[in-house]
Amino acid sequence: MRAGLDQVVVRSTDAPSGDERGFGVHEPSFGPDERFAICDKMVILFVFLLGVGNFALHRAVLGSRHPVLDQMRWLVDGLGGRASMVLEFALLVAALLLVATGHPGWAWAYLLYSVLNGLAAWLILSRRI
Repeated sequence: MRAGLDQVVVRSTDAPSGDERGFGVHEPSFGPDERFAICDKMVILFVFLLGVGNFALHRAVLGSRHPVLDQMRWLVDGLGGRASMVLEFALLVAALLLVATGHPGWAWAYLLYSVLNGLAAWLILSRRI
């Protein structure tokens, strides 16, 4: 019975008997997720819209002249007052590039960043801190 099954396995996989590890069947793939190709444009648009929201919140916080911004003068006043916006832009571009190359997990990371950014902006704009 065992000999018959070994022949079936050899014929179906063309592998020599006892060399099942040579195929790497159970090794994870480190490439981009092919299932992502179906909804990639929607996820890119979602990350872009989150970025627009982050820019709006960032601009509102900078315009509030909250006392906490005085502690970060080097970032707020750097590059003619645009250093923090350049940093925000760099984060958005990085997230968009990572999502566009087939790594949708970075959209979740950018969503988490956006939620935390929104919470911080709400705390600053409502003068709770």
